[in-house]
Amino acid sequence: MRTRISNVRVFDGERRTDRTTVLIDDDRIIATDNAPADVEIDGTDRTLLPGLIDAHTHIFDGDLADALTYGVTTELDMFCLPAVLSAQRTAAKLRDDVADFRSAGTLANAPGGHPSQLLASPEIAALGLAPFDTISGPEQAAEFVQARLAEGADYLKIVIDDGSVHSTSLPVLSAQTARALTTHAHDAGLQVIAHAITEAEVTIALDAGVDGLAHVWTDFTAHTGDLVDRIAAQDVFVVSTLVYFEAVTGQREITADCAVPGSFADAMRVTRALHRAGVPLLAGTDANPYIPTHGASMHRELLLLNEVGLSPLEVLTAATSRTADRFGLTDRGRIAPGLRADLLLVDGDPTIDITATSSIADVWRRGVCQVRR
Repeated sequence: MRTRISNVRVFDGERRTDRTTVLIDDDRIIATDNAPADVEIDGTDRTLLPGLIDAHTHIFDGDLADALTYGVTTELDMFCLPAVLSAQRTAAKLRDDVADFRSAGTLANAPGGHPSQLLASPEIAALGLAPFDTISGPEQAAEFVQARLAEGADYLKIVIDDGSVHSTSLPVLSAQTARALTTHAHDAGLQVIAHAITEAEVTIALDAGVDGLAHVWTDFTAHTGDLVDRIAAQDVFVVSTLVYFEAVTGQREITADCAVPGSFADAMRVTRALHRAGVPLLAGTDANPYIPTHGASMHRELLLLNEVGLSPLEVLTAATSRTADRFGLTDRGRIAPGLRADLLLVDGDPTIDITATSSIADVWRRGVCQVRR
């Protein structure tokens, strides 16, 4: 099956090109635009984008289908138990009506640490999650990493969270354990992404040598500038998850002049500082079975990134090529010959007005069109 999209505006993952042609052959984008096509699509007044990549989600049955409906063709799962991981990986391999994904598998946390307190809630308990591996000290790090490799993890996520932002006190990984996990993961060829949502926790993660942060953090202090500069110097990427903090704190009304630790407003201020310092920001939502939602929340995340100062082109890059580059997804995140035909066609021009990403016309996953209208 060959599909030609003509007269279309293209954001290729880095830059915009007006009135061009893109040809899809089976599951790939190809260079020849004068070959016969089975399907012709007029792209006038529309923009073709690489499929969006959500850099922070938690997947359960049905979530990957929801994501694809909204143009998210790849999700990066940050905590998925082995049984769920196996079932969803099979679905993503065999079906084109669900998004693709990569996963951290079982995250690394201290016994009783975050997110154990969330898993005890009736809503989460209803999902039927079994107990999962935890780690008590650095001497267990090598075994823990090997167990993640055995379950098929693509990277390692570690949790450094003492519960203070959640108005509680939780067991937390020691600095020595975080460092040992990072060392063994790197030796095994895995990137390490840290959940750390205060400046103190981020400092521990940076000392451990992590590659990325799974969230921006939520306290803005006199030391924020120094911490941001250190992140930039270490070339650590940061996943935004602003829509998550907006949803769970309910503090959108707090302004930058009266923000409090753990607030959405502080998360916005931190993100603005990271952007100004040139820290690589990746668009991610922390989507889960409840809030934020898979797929739809990604478009809100893009708008929030625009609000903190990223241009529409920078926002789109954070949701496509930059995330692909940081996670080694060399076959997607851009529109170029030879790459996977994971694509999103929208009405309007999101390179000028980021809200146009939600005006979805068509979505392709591996060249198979999931028609919206």
